[in-house]
Amino acid sequence: MSQSLKGTFFTVTAAICWGLSGVSGQYLIHHGVDVNLLTTLRLIVSGTLLCTYLLFTKKEAVLTLLKQPKILLHLILFSIGGLVLNQFAYLKAIQFTNAGTATVIQYLTPILILIYLCLKDRVLPSLIEVISITLAIFGTFIMATHGNLGNLAITPKGLFWGIFSAFTYCAYILLPATLIKKFGSLPVIGLAMLIGGGLFTISTQSWQYNPQLNPQNLLAYFGIIVIGTLLAYTLFLKGVTLVGPIRGSLLASIEPIAAVFFTIILLHEHFFLIDILGMVCILTAVILISIRDLIRDKSHQ
Repeated sequence: MSQSLKGTFFTVTAAICWGLSGVSGQYLIHHGVDVNLLTTLRLIVSGTLLCTYLLFTKKEAVLTLLKQPKILLHLILFSIGGLVLNQFAYLKAIQFTNAGTATVIQYLTPILILIYLCLKDRVLPSLIEVISITLAIFGTFIMATHGNLGNLAITPKGLFWGIFSAFTYCAYILLPATLIKKFGSLPVIGLAMLIGGGLFTISTQSWQYNPQLNPQNLLAYFGIIVIGTLLAYTLFLKGVTLVGPIRGSLLASIEPIAAVFFTIILLHEHFFLIDILGMVCILTAVILISIRDLIRDKSHQ
């Protein structure tokens, strides 16, 4: 198997694992597990396992991140403002909609980053960017209203948390950029998970919630923590090193498709044709931006 094919396989598998993660979260939430507890467990368990691994493989990077006050403050800011808020908002969106819908709405993130960069750099978007923004807005409108301005097709809370998760995902991508460039992804993410999980646990007193430990729930916990966090992130990092970040982000667009598929097959959720139309619009917008970046990247080589 060629390096490119391996990278494609790893990246697509990671995206599918992320799709399964959302469905596992929905199952747990609908079977009595509180979002606060689920957010805590996902961050604490994943962060502990990652940091344990890092102490044997990248101990110097971990210690440097913890010893320098300015770097540590930056890490805490990312942990709370990006990682914790995004995990919590995404699970809240699932609570009030479903895994498929929440994942698709969160995929507005590349469009929001595009708008932010246009405003920041004071440049007008290109034609393909205008088309992408229009498709994303139209797709969200269709999913939220089914074309009826006087009625929301999903709950206001579901729409709010879905859009908020997209904004926090922007922070998740933008805030740690300099840290990741200097120290690598795993030390930054692992420590952020552990710090954020600890702070979130204290602030919400998550230990007071019942984890509802039965065989079915344990399987779902395995899906969201091991498969959907540790395995997915490891595979994605490996895949991106082989195919590059731009192509990797394009391949990762299969995540919302996987989330919708698993939501229908495993949880028997029902989507209307107009919902699918809205999803297609949003995914098309994301794919157009990814293809644009891929073309730009090749032209600079």
